Amino acid sequence: MPYITVEMIEGRTDEQKRALVEKVTEAVVETTGAPKEKVVVFIEELSKKHYAVAGKLLSDQE
Repeated sequence: MPYITVEMIEGRTDEQKRALVEKVTEAVVETTGAPKEKVVVFIEELSKKHYAVAGKLLSDQE
């Protein structure tokens, strides 16, 4: 049973998340041959307060 974790910055719509998990699931089924019913996708949303690039929090760059 493949388990896939997607980590991304918060702010995507539910529609975008649905599209993402559909495409990721399709890719896993196509490349591994795993049955669609066995593919599990986790979305972990990262707060902009907890993510930094080049020494700066993303929440400070807005």
